[in-house]
Order: sequence, then C-alpha cells, then structure tokens
Amino acid sequence: MKHKFGRISERAGMAPGTLISSGVEAEGPVTIEMIDYTPSEVTEKELTRIEEGTDSAGSDSVTWINIHGIHDTSVIEEAGRLFNLHPLLQEDILHRDQRAKIDDYGEYLYITLKMIYMEGGGDEIKFEQVSLIVGKKYVISFQERKGDVFDPVRNRIRSGKGRIRKMGADYLLYALVDAIVDNYFVIPEHFGEKIDTIELQLLSNPSIEVLQLIHKMKREMIFLRKAVWPLREVISNIERSESDIIKKSTALYLRDVYNHTIQVADTIETFRDMLSGMVDLYMSSLGNKTNEIMKVLTIIATIFIPLTFVAGVYGMNFEYMPELVWKASYFVVLGIMFAVGIGMLWFFRKKKWI
Repeated sequence: MKHKFGRISERAGMAPGTLISSGVEAEGPVTIEMIDYTPSEVTEKELTRIEEGTDSAGSDSVTWINIHGIHDTSVIEEAGRLFNLHPLLQEDILHRDQRAKIDDYGEYLYITLKMIYMEGGGDEIKFEQVSLIVGKKYVISFQERKGDVFDPVRNRIRSGKGRIRKMGADYLLYALVDAIVDNYFVIPEHFGEKIDTIELQLLSNPSIEVLQLIHKMKREMIFLRKAVWPLREVISNIERSESDIIKKSTALYLRDVYNHTIQVADTIETFRDMLSGMVDLYMSSLGNKTNEIMKVLTIIATIFIPLTFVAGVYGMNFEYMPELVWKASYFVVLGIMFAVGIGMLWFFRKKKWI
C-alpha cells in the first residue's frame, strides 16, 4: 500500500483559500459526469464544463455531478463560482490529506471522507479522498482519479430500483456514503485471511520475512483506522444535523450507515490488537525454536561428556594399564561407551526431557 502525503510546507504563508494542487497526482484529463433524474426519467451525459450541467438540470430533478480529477484548479474555481462555494471549501477539496469531516455552509453541506478499495482484485489497497457537496437539489462529488465504488448507485438510478429516484439529494448523499462504507468491509475480510495465514507461519516457521509482513500490515492498519475512525463522528453529525437539507426520513438510513461504520472500526481495532499480539507470538515462537535447537545440542553434548571421559582415560600414555594388553579391550571399551550412550538416552526419555 502506497501512501503519499501532500507537502503542507508548500502552502505555508499563503492566503486562506489559495488553490494549489500540492500532492495531487495528475492522471489524465479531468472528466465531468452528470446524472439528472426524476421519478420518471434519467438524463446522463459527460460534460466538458460544469456550467453545462447547471443549464440542463431540471427544476424538479436531482442532479449529481461527479468530477474525476482535482489537479486542474480551474474546474474547482468554476464549481465555486456556479454554486457559490466558500474559498476555504475549495481549498479543502485540493488538500487530499483531510481528516473526515462535515461543514455546514447554510445553503449546502460539505463532507470529506476516504474511499478505500482493492485495485484490480490484487493486494494493493488504494486510498482516495472524496469530497461531497450536497444542496437541496444537487450533489457534487470530487474524486482524485477515475474509478470508484459508486457503480451500484449509478445502476439503481438508471434502473429506477429502490427509493433513490423518489427521494431527494440528501438520499443520494446517503447512497454515496453507504457505498463507500460498505466497501470498507472488503478490506477487513482481506486482512482477516492474511492474518490467518500469518498465524500458521508464525507457529511453523517464524522467519524474518513474516515479521516484516506483520509490520507492513500494522502500518496499513494505522492508515485504515485514520480513514474510518473519524467517519463515525461525521455520519453522526449528518444524522443530527439541523440543516433543512437533511430530512428526517433520510436520517434513519444514515443511522444504519453509522452502525456499519462502528462495525468496521471495531474490526480494525481487533485486527490491530491481533497484529500487536503476533509480534509477541513471533518472539515467543523464535524463542521456542531456539530452545528446541539448544535442547538437542545440549543432549548431544551431555551424551558425549562420559564418552569423552572414557576416551580421555584410555588416551593417557601410562605404561602400566592392564587393559592395554587385553586382546578384547578395544571392543569392551567400545561396548561400554555404546551402553552408556543408550542408557543416557533411555534416562532422558524416561524423564520426558526428549
């Protein structure tokens, strides 16, 4: 997992509301998609300018403008001009390391949160900041790059299934946040499988590679916690918001998203504790492995101590040693040494030392 942080020092000393794309990756041109819908019809198109969407939006419809790419500050400035967005809000959209939060600007709400997903079905986890602006008749979403987890929401709007086309912009906001939070569950499942594998490796072969993998996963958990933990407060504030943009009927659905967020946060905390315990398990397994090796070496050395003594005695160059003149002395001494070794092995096994 790669984590890139914007360089805050580049913005030091600048006036509040200054738009700079520090830390934002430019991945192709900015694309603007619009979905305008009523209970009976849907209009979907790709725009070259945001102004085209405001001109074609119906008076009784809900408009969703989704902007992929925030490296072009002129697009942010155009959105600010058309929707009367506060300069500080525009600045926040470009700062991709924002903590999840909600700001009430009266005519609209600004929500920023992290979208997390597995790219290409592999092991690489992608973090992306998503900024949502919701008014009474519109939702504007800003993403860092092309690709997201909103396809189920788009499909429900196109097909007319569910309540989404019968509800307002606040319900669309709920649907987008719910899609992001639901996708959070994929990440703990991925980590859960890896943790099970690591536990087996720790018990069978506690290598340094396993320890490095544990530290990598602990680092990833820190970033996951940073993304998910503040979201509880954000959703709670949306649910309890006194703004007339959020209707009471939508607040009930937001409560369900809040419960999901709590569940994900608890799972992440559990995995953090498990990974911390795995470091201790690694040290214990490594210690046990070392003890087993030392045990075998100690047994071998202990068996050879009396054999070395016998060999040392008969290696002395004394002239008067009666055993030296016996024809069978060599075989007798070998037999005694063999019996001593077997006897010691039997004694160790009887004591359950081996």
